Amino acid sequence: MNENNITALFRVLDSEQQIIQRTDQKAFTLLSILGVFMVFFIVHFTKVPMDWFRFILVVIYFTVAFIAIINLMLVIVPRIRKDTSKDDKTEINVTFFGGISTFKSSEDYASYLSEISSDDKKMYHMFSNQVFALGKINAFKNKALKRAIIFFALAIMSELLIIMSMAWSRALPFLFPG
Repeated sequence: MNENNITALFRVLDSEQQIIQRTDQKAFTLLSILGVFMVFFIVHFTKVPMDWFRFILVVIYFTVAFIAIINLMLVIVPRIRKDTSKDDKTEINVTFFGGISTFKSSEDYASYLSEISSDDKKMYHMFSNQVFALGKINAFKNKALKRAIIFFALAIMSELLIIMSMAWSRALPFLFPG
């Protein structure tokens, strides 16, 4: 096994892990901001004079905010499935907590890890599986984050439209008296 192959693999692995961290941070931030907006809206919701336009906007707001929350939760806690190798036997990925937790003791884990690390080809395969799995997770997370951002923006726009409609309904009698 070439040292450059291992180095390149570790760089890709590090990059994928950094992408996961940034994506999670974006999701937590958006969830927090949406939560703050929703709390303020819910507190002042009873003060909103209802008409059909505002009612439709409120329905849109709660629907898209709910969908944004679901997508943000999919970013934070992605669906992870077990991949099988080409010969259809499930491989233990000893670099993920799911694979590590399948061992009964730390000695069993150390023994298996020692066996894998003694063969360069097995070691390279193990880390390439981890890079591939992280790439799949990142793809899923980024897709859910993009959807969440769209629904987040729609929720904020509908909330702003509600506020603007209230402002116009109060301002119109002053702007156009009589």
